[in-house]
Amino acid sequence: MNDLDLLLTPEGSALLDEVRDTDPARELAVATRLRREHPAELVSAALGQARLRQRAVAKFGAEDAGRMFFTPNGVEQSTRASVAAYRARRMAEAGITSVADLCCGIGGDAIALARAGIRVLAVDRDPGTAAAARANAEALGLAGLVEVREADVTEVDTAGFDAVFVDPARRGGRGRIFDPEAYSPPLSWAVSAARRAPHAALKIAPGVPHEAVPEDAEAEWISDGGDVKEAVLWFGTEPGAVRATLLPGPRSLLSRGLPDPDVRPPGRYLYEPDGAVIRAHLVAEVAEQVDGGLLDATIAYVTADALRPTPYATAYEITDHLPFNVKKLKALLRERQVGTLTVKKRGSAVEPEELRRKVKPQGPHAATVFLTRVAGGPAMLVGHPA
Repeated sequence: MNDLDLLLTPEGSALLDEVRDTDPARELAVATRLRREHPAELVSAALGQARLRQRAVAKFGAEDAGRMFFTPNGVEQSTRASVAAYRARRMAEAGITSVADLCCGIGGDAIALARAGIRVLAVDRDPGTAAAARANAEALGLAGLVEVREADVTEVDTAGFDAVFVDPARRGGRGRIFDPEAYSPPLSWAVSAARRAPHAALKIAPGVPHEAVPEDAEAEWISDGGDVKEAVLWFGTEPGAVRATLLPGPRSLLSRGLPDPDVRPPGRYLYEPDGAVIRAHLVAEVAEQVDGGLLDATIAYVTADALRPTPYATAYEITDHLPFNVKKLKALLRERQVGTLTVKKRGSAVEPEELRRKVKPQGPHAATVFLTRVAGGPAMLVGHPA
């Protein structure tokens, strides 16, 4: 029996409830006590699953994570629930009622699709992962909408489904895989599968080069709470469209093909575009919204004279503009009695912690320093959130 088989027994379920909130620092003591009454393999499986569920709360929320079953890779690679729910809503709003979810993992996307009322065939070739997906559909009351199949996704017939969703594995034995053709299955196969379906969505790494995006696909970069989570290639929507979507919201910024903004001297405000905006190459659209320009032609910081709030960038009021000089910055912070210093950098080799050690901020006030370039030269901009 594998770990999941053990945990799905009545004894395993009861033990999972008992160890739910175990502090990792107390695992050894708890395991020693429980092994007096339960098989060692079951105790180990329950404590391991409790640990995975605690890690999964950040992605799935406490309620779902406390009922679901995870593998170590499943926690690491699964889609954040808010992102999966957004994508499922897009599919439902497009009239999609059935999806073949290829490379389904532990079922995070299948769950979101089912909750949007979509029938799902969830496929994964790893037996343990497929078993976890099946158990999760059962645990969340979605088994009626989710069929889980253990199979090689390249051999699955997706005819008859309104859409295909593919989430290729982007991690190998040596960590993250950056070459789309080294995904499992390769991106080229996923694109071929997408083109055979009426609609499709392919989840890919947000660092994908724009030149790798097929001309007949819409490319969408998604962030959640300011953190870039993924890129999605959509087929059957708007070929050639490029957008950045920010969650919660959602708020979507669509490319209008604007030229790069002009470089201009620092104004009163600095705008830091959301990471999804930067990945989607939509800094020009943000600059137009705030009537601003770039501090440097190679840096995605926008500067402007007026405060024009936009959901696609965070605004800071700049109080000081200095050439890069640690001693001058230290003197300025001491004069302003800055003890809480946020260090942001773009286009600088200086590490934030290194700078903090050197300037030794002390005092009751807070400030933000940007280590960047202005018209090609290293600079420091000091300010605070607007």
